[in-house]
Amino acid sequence: MKSRTTITEIARELNVSPSTVSRALNNHPAISAKTRDAVIELARKLNYQPNLLALNLLNKRTNTIGVIVPEITSHFFSSIISGIQDLLNPLGVNMIIGQSNESYEEEMSIVRTFTSIQVDGFLISPSSETKNFDHLKILKESNIPLVIFDRDCEEIEVDKVFVDEYQGAYQAVEYLINSGCRRIAHIAGPSILSTAKHRLEAYKNALKTYGIPVRDEYIVETNGFAPEHGIDLTKKLLALPKRPDAIFAINDGVAIGAMYVIKEAGIVIPDEISVIGFDDDPHSCYFKPSLSTVWQPTYELGMLSARILMKRIQTDNDISKIRVEKLFPELIIRGSSR
Repeated sequence: MKSRTTITEIARELNVSPSTVSRALNNHPAISAKTRDAVIELARKLNYQPNLLALNLLNKRTNTIGVIVPEITSHFFSSIISGIQDLLNPLGVNMIIGQSNESYEEEMSIVRTFTSIQVDGFLISPSSETKNFDHLKILKESNIPLVIFDRDCEEIEVDKVFVDEYQGAYQAVEYLINSGCRRIAHIAGPSILSTAKHRLEAYKNALKTYGIPVRDEYIVETNGFAPEHGIDLTKKLLALPKRPDAIFAINDGVAIGAMYVIKEAGIVIPDEISVIGFDDDPHSCYFKPSLSTVWQPTYELGMLSARILMKRIQTDNDISKIRVEKLFPELIIRGSSR
């Protein structure tokens, strides 16, 4: 296999110095038009490609940012990544994506790898296992720009971008109450996650506001976000002496699993049990009945996170005020709720 053409090889063929070739390729005014044209013509003939990594390192930038997410297959994170990419592309900035698979160890390993290749900054949504944030504190102490999005790390003061989880969850539970539901269950997310904590807090506060007792048996916690993670927990809820007349699920995937169990049990949705999810997955509207849910501005979340990070990078991380931004969700009512 032929190795890539170098500036030195072009210089040797034209009997000029490598610095002359470099200047000609960069249209330096000190180089004559004749020499510049000869260099460019030979470079094209030999299919010369500049070593962008070397050039960027010379400029103390790689024009690459590292993005770390728990997973990339869901609509939620893929939409965020689209927002990031659409902000970066016009700026000529690349991104590399690491998937932690909700693993703390994997997240730490990706941070180390991305740091070793000198990315200009990080966009990170922490894994559900991440309790120790020392690896993120090191980034801050090293003056490496970092924006945390979607899931909070309260111990670290850096730029952050979230959706107002509390407001979205409160709207969902309030709607269920106003539609006549009184035995409202919540399939909560892992308690370590800030997103799950906010939704659970909103669920409890909405019940209290309307004078409905918070019953522990109506709150169950899942350890995942796929439909299968809602199946056994829904069976447990349906087996209660007074089964729920509504279920508010941590996300659409779990809500879909809950709907499957409810329908298999011969219970009519929403006449006997209403169901509301969270995230507004594109498939949610195609189920029968279609799933009521809380829409999150994921694309905007990704774009804003990237914009804040690029501002940090372009100013050499010299911004005194930490930015914490919250975007607002919207309740989408469909056929699964009264």
